[in-house]
Amino acid sequence: MKIAILSCFHPYRGGISQFNTTLYTELSKEHTVKAFNFKRQYPEILFPGKTQYVEQSGEKPQFDTIRILDTANPLTYLPTAHSIREFGPDMLIMRYWMPYFAPSLGFVARHIGKECKIISIMDNVIPHEQHFFDKPLTRYFMRANNGFVTLCNAVKEDLLDIDPKAKYCVCPHPVYSNFGERTDILMARQALGIDPAKKTLLFFGLIRDYKGLDILIEAFAGLDSSYQLVIAGEPYGSFDKYAQLIQKSGRKEDIHLFDRFIADDEVSKFFCASDLCVLPYRSATQSGISAIAYHFDLPMVTTAVGGLPEAIGATGTGIVTEDITPEGIRKAITNYFSDPSTPQKMKKAIAAEKERLSWSTFCKNIINFYNTL
Repeated sequence: MKIAILSCFHPYRGGISQFNTTLYTELSKEHTVKAFNFKRQYPEILFPGKTQYVEQSGEKPQFDTIRILDTANPLTYLPTAHSIREFGPDMLIMRYWMPYFAPSLGFVARHIGKECKIISIMDNVIPHEQHFFDKPLTRYFMRANNGFVTLCNAVKEDLLDIDPKAKYCVCPHPVYSNFGERTDILMARQALGIDPAKKTLLFFGLIRDYKGLDILIEAFAGLDSSYQLVIAGEPYGSFDKYAQLIQKSGRKEDIHLFDRFIADDEVSKFFCASDLCVLPYRSATQSGISAIAYHFDLPMVTTAVGGLPEAIGATGTGIVTEDITPEGIRKAITNYFSDPSTPQKMKKAIAAEKERLSWSTFCKNIINFYNTL
């Protein structure tokens, strides 16, 4: 089968680009795949981080992409569709995570040709920060597709809310495997310059309001001195309120801050140095961070939002709290460490999930879904 993927790849950084790279690699084992990349992903004025691009050439994948679609320039939409038509794919896979992409991707999808089935992987149907125009734009995009892949049931419900007749397949987020192997915990802590003896909590990933880092900092302030907190990720927007909370916490010496984008080759030391990954989200669909935590056999504490209860609580790979407050997060953390058997039980559950959530299974599910359309 010939498969086209239209989304972001290297030199764009972040979880979606990494996901697409692994998806391409896995599909290429049995199919002819071509990657159509963005020429421009976002105008710089709309991007809240420091840069959209990777800073290390070593992260470049072992295949070429066609950088053709400028999402902000309609003059590139038709040439993108024409280039994909020339390739002649049986299936076009796109990624959709915010309504900004609806005009460009929706237009391209409408000009591919009826002989190509279009399937979009929906990271979000409704974005975390909502606007009045989200649903109209998403409807426009969805009408250009033959089917959808959602990574959790919460996104499926959002999908059916907009189009009850939508054809879909729920395929849980596969486990990332591109961040290296697990290393010794003491060596990882030494590499980060943190206390080798303390119970270590990890907050990892882009720092955005909905991810609840402020809740975690306030929760941490109430923990005893046997704990330390590692915060690793780039702020999207001002970090001022978090800095003030760290200052007020009285635990500044036990909060280790790496407020920058974490390159792929650095990821392992953060997860390997930690005892527990904390996802104190106010809202969520699914989390790519959990897929990294699985890879490094790291249990999690999370809030009961979006697809996280089904991905973490139902599988026994972490603790889910219904109480999205500092007190709720703090209680979940202390419960995890209070019973010595809990970490081992959760790590055993993670091992089972890693077998189930393989990239091979994910891609086979997409192909099987394609065959039903």
